[in-house]
Amino acid sequence: MAGTTIALPLQQFIASLDKTCLPRILQVCSGVYFQGSIYELSGSEVCFSTGDLIKVTDIELVSVRCEDISNNDTFELPINHKGLFRVVPEKMPYSTVEEMLSLRPVGLDSCLPFAFNSHSEITLDNFTLGAGKALTVLSTEQREGEEGQVRCHFQGQQGASAEVVIPLSCRGEFYECESEECFTLQEIMSSPHLCSRRFCLNNTTMGDRSLVLSPVYQVQAIMSLRKNVVKFPSSLEVDVLDVTEQCRDVTFVTPLSLTEVLSQPDESFPVMAEILESPESRSTLHCSWLPKLNRGQQLVFHRKGTTDMVLASSLKGRKAQQYFLISQEYGGRFRKRPREFSSVYELSVALALTPGLKVSVTRNIEEVVEEGLPALSVGDQLELVRCERVELACAGSKEQKQTVEALICQRIQDFNEEEDDDDEGEAEDNEKEELVLPLYMQGHFVEKLADSKKYKLKDLAKDFTLPLDVKVVSRDTELKADPLVGLSSLRLEGTVAEPTIQASFPHSPEHCFQIPTHWLSMSVCFTKDPLPWPTDQPPKIHMDKVTEVTDTFYYEFRKQGGSDETPPPRPPKRNPSTSTVPSKKVSSKSFKKAQSKTKNSKDLPDHSPHHSSVDKGLSNLTLNSKKRPPAPPPPADIEDTPPPINPRKPIAQLKSGKALPNTYVKVEESKKKVTLCDVQADVDSDHDYEMVDETMADMVKRAQESVMFY
Repeated sequence: MAGTTIALPLQQFIASLDKTCLPRILQVCSGVYFQGSIYELSGSEVCFSTGDLIKVTDIELVSVRCEDISNNDTFELPINHKGLFRVVPEKMPYSTVEEMLSLRPVGLDSCLPFAFNSHSEITLDNFTLGAGKALTVLSTEQREGEEGQVRCHFQGQQGASAEVVIPLSCRGEFYECESEECFTLQEIMSSPHLCSRRFCLNNTTMGDRSLVLSPVYQVQAIMSLRKNVVKFPSSLEVDVLDVTEQCRDVTFVTPLSLTEVLSQPDESFPVMAEILESPESRSTLHCSWLPKLNRGQQLVFHRKGTTDMVLASSLKGRKAQQYFLISQEYGGRFRKRPREFSSVYELSVALALTPGLKVSVTRNIEEVVEEGLPALSVGDQLELVRCERVELACAGSKEQKQTVEALICQRIQDFNEEEDDDDEGEAEDNEKEELVLPLYMQGHFVEKLADSKKYKLKDLAKDFTLPLDVKVVSRDTELKADPLVGLSSLRLEGTVAEPTIQASFPHSPEHCFQIPTHWLSMSVCFTKDPLPWPTDQPPKIHMDKVTEVTDTFYYEFRKQGGSDETPPPRPPKRNPSTSTVPSKKVSSKSFKKAQSKTKNSKDLPDHSPHHSSVDKGLSNLTLNSKKRPPAPPPPADIEDTPPPINPRKPIAQLKSGKALPNTYVKVEESKKKVTLCDVQADVDSDHDYEMVDETMADMVKRAQESVMFY
């Protein structure tokens, strides 16, 4: 039936198909439901629409569909079902013995015995068989030049039995007898004669149900615009037409993902391609050529390969942060920029990547004894040495110790300041002061760089450990517009060997861009269209070496990096018995600087003995420290009349900010003076104080005398 020009149900066509004549091309003629019949079997979705072409390459019997003719119920059984089936005798009579036996399975001898009866008498040479006698076929006999015969056994009267030979051409009204002979599904489906018979299940509760059996094949086929071989059952309710002869030259388009394009041989390139499925709207790329990748767009695939790239990010600022994938063939030049760190933990991570790192402190840090934090001043130069575990005193207890991770570094003294000759020897001995910085300590540091050399990107990736802060100092002259020029700083995050496809648009094949196949999802198909340049005259390629990406790409890149770094440590918990406010001390270096400046000043003499007296006088210099004296009685010559109202102050006086004296209240100057106590300096005292000279004492005296009492 294969090759017919009549549309047939798919089930009927596949059942009549001979596997030796495959492949066959079928066209769907009907069976469109809701714009296509969609079936999903074993994860494979198949959609048929009118006019679709299907190239059948293989069929496999997988199950049998059973239909109960009494109520039209259907169910399927696997082909390896262990149950047995008995043939249900046909109620329609056969006119000859040959017709009746022709419906038996191939290899009749293996399926014997077979019983039938005749509705009328059968007259043989000198023998007559009565009507209704059951005859059991024992064998068939076929002699050359003679008519075929069957040898049958029958039961005579009074238990006697006999054998008789009946010619196949014997005419009459014959009926099959119900037989105990059973068949498996595999045997039934392998016989074209048995497939047309009705059966019942043997020794089951469904033994009285008459079933029509039909095979169900799994069809393996190729469809246009499908990337994989599709498999579907032959029981789909669609009509098909065999168009093999008319469509021998039809090419079935096979979609390819970008990953599959990479698997194509190098000899396949350059090649023309057409986009079948455009990239997703939320792509991880943010470049000028991406919006042009629409369905139906033609592309030129020049070559495939692996490109060494560097992921870079701009610094956060007023503008939104940008991210770039930069090919290591980028022709611009970079200059290193110092890195900034906001904690000692970041310094420890950088030290592991950059031994001998030196930094400068950019903000003052006050000493906190309870947490083991030393004091740092702006401009301190630190040379990082190593990380190790050290013992620090617990908060509120000098006896208890705790072990913490700390960064050991050396503070390099600054000799630009003037120092006394007596201190020069001591300064040389203490040229480097060792500091212990716990990793949980916060701060602000900047890397010290003495390198002003200009580097290529591939040299930076090879000679230095990333991340690395750089600035573009010269653009790539091969790029029409270099997006990296003008950025204040770039951080090179890491390197990656990215599988890419070098592509361009047909109208400008010389301007190429690189498609990172791992980060872009779309399907294409190769076409037989000619390349957009003369034969053997390929254009000179101008490659875009910078691809802007989104923050999603950046975070996915960092996530795939699988960093195993431990989080920064937390500061130690405070002892509840101690004060919540940590005590702070002035650093010895800051105090020495202040003391040095005081000694070098020639205008201020040393009056350290008066320091405690002045401090005491200043502490008492408040209005609340004295009681107001009683107001004096008014003079006798003043009448008991309200005083006249003074005119408003002139504008010039208001601008000068000087008020006129009060003419209605006479203030008596206080005769009390705060005297400075002569206290001898404590030479053995551990406290160091700055010296107060006579000018400061005189200022304090005048301030005390200017206090008015009302």
